Amino acid sequence: MQGLVLGLIMAGASQAQTLTIGTGGSITSLDPHFFNAAPNNALAHHVFDRLVDRDARSRLIPGLAESWRVVDDLTWEFRLRAGVTWHDGRPFTAEDVVFTLGRAPNVPNSPGGFGSLLRTVAGVDVVDARTIRIRTSRPNPLMPTDLVSIAIVSRHAGQGATTEDYNSGRAAIGTGPYRIASHRAADRTELTRHEGYWGGTEPWARVSYRFIANDSARTAAILAGDLDMVDQLSPTDVPRLRREARVVISEIPALRMVHIGPSFLPRLNPAQVQDASGQPLPQNPFLDVRVRRALDIAINRQALVERVMDGLGAAAGQWLPAGVYSYDPQTPVRPFDPVEAQRLLAEAGFPNGFRLTLHTPNDRFPNDSRLAQAVAQMWTRIGIRTEIEALPWASFSARAGRQEFAMSMASWGSSTGEGLSFPTNILATHNPVARTGPANWRRYSSQELDAMIEAAASIMDDAARETAIHELVRLVAREAPAFPILHLQNIWAHRRGLVHEPRMDERSLAMGVRPAAQ
Repeated sequence: MQGLVLGLIMAGASQAQTLTIGTGGSITSLDPHFFNAAPNNALAHHVFDRLVDRDARSRLIPGLAESWRVVDDLTWEFRLRAGVTWHDGRPFTAEDVVFTLGRAPNVPNSPGGFGSLLRTVAGVDVVDARTIRIRTSRPNPLMPTDLVSIAIVSRHAGQGATTEDYNSGRAAIGTGPYRIASHRAADRTELTRHEGYWGGTEPWARVSYRFIANDSARTAAILAGDLDMVDQLSPTDVPRLRREARVVISEIPALRMVHIGPSFLPRLNPAQVQDASGQPLPQNPFLDVRVRRALDIAINRQALVERVMDGLGAAAGQWLPAGVYSYDPQTPVRPFDPVEAQRLLAEAGFPNGFRLTLHTPNDRFPNDSRLAQAVAQMWTRIGIRTEIEALPWASFSARAGRQEFAMSMASWGSSTGEGLSFPTNILATHNPVARTGPANWRRYSSQELDAMIEAAASIMDDAARETAIHELVRLVAREAPAFPILHLQNIWAHRRGLVHEPRMDERSLAMGVRPAAQ
């Protein structure tokens, strides 16, 4: 009997030290450098550290670098933390940082990697065992900010390793608070506590990170007590969850903006864009700024916030929300003007409109496919007969990376907390050599925009750089290469008895969950 009681006690203790998270974001790889996508980055955050980190409100804090300083306009120095070990017990060294900064921008077949963040790196010098200096090709005031997104991987595990070696777990050896125990794609990743973590012991011995694409299924699971925390709540479920005594809601304004944009390739798939009678168009209509502006102002953003998102979000006229550094107060939300939209279409040679397919993910962020359906109805009312094709994120991102879509809805989280992240990754000319536009799936290209991005990114003074970014925001508003739709609200639900710190970068982290004080 005593043995049975002891066994039950031990089982209960083990269960109490397990945290189960249900996420709506689909993980496409365990390779932390393969794809700069929020779900991948959130999982990688448990396993790998960065030189510089961010707190829940996106403020810079030390990571594997205890401190950093500007040596001169072309040199940054980072002082590395002592006593850090990899999951396999080997010591973290400056050579691991050198290896990482060489690997991160050069992962084969990446649908949208991290090269843009390291495009100014001209060289990395090891000063001593705990000091490195990063030389840049031009002044880069945002180097610490850029490094927040670069997971540091071990040289001894990563030398010669492929993305598949990381996916199998063989090379997925980090310095983070958790280590990979097992991974089943499109299902779950099991993590175990890294007892030698430099940041202190985590309260959870195990973390079960489960991928549940369906919003209703995540809500049902938290209500049934099958999960400890879920993210990406459907706005329609939030009122019910707020009334539930067993559940606590945590939320924070997001840095993620939903946007829609056209392809800028000269020729488009005739099955996706046709004239009003269903015949192929001789050229891409979206190359005409009048057509882009018509589509932009035909979207009633406030109606989307109120009717589709149930008020959980804010209409967007640019990629950052108000109150964030480099938000431009002189660029308002586009006015909803379907009459002017029809006039612009007629002026551009489409008095009868045309036909269009809008592609969207259906499991990437709350109500993604519902938002696309609502926009399709608005465009149809001005004569652009729009059909929707909704896809799982893994399929959508792969096809988008191959430039298969004439018009697509996606989102971008400016986790750097400043206004250069979106244009550098999404709008800058796609150039693997220059490491610009890694996520520019639509292949927009503007020499003026590229020059403005590079000029702003080299300004060391924060106020002057903000002014330059404002000019960049206004150019994009005029040219409409992409249409900002709305800013999301990050919302989680967790069981009572836990305390959760919500993050502006939307990452669902076990490190942000603690047992409530008794």
